[in-house]
Amino acid sequence: MSSIEKLTNLLTKEIIPDIEEYIDELFEQIASKKADNSTEEEFKELKELHIGFKDMLDELNAGEIEEEEAKEILEDIFDMREKSDKN
Repeated sequence: MSSIEKLTNLLTKEIIPDIEEYIDELFEQIASKKADNSTEEEFKELKELHIGFKDMLDELNAGEIEEEEAKEILEDIFDMREKSDKN
């Protein structure tokens, strides 16, 4: 499987759905007035991240990202996950 296919699968099956789920949770907190400023800020940041990943997926589907770039993005994502798991 190519890096482009791996990245596309990772975005569509894991990353984007996970972000959408977390955005929904934060939105519920905000709507129920149980959120503080940091929750609202996190909500805004996640929405921006969501848009970025959706744009990346669009670029992948349009063939605008080459194999080497997809490989580098995958490595970056795995590095971020590893760092996040350690915290």
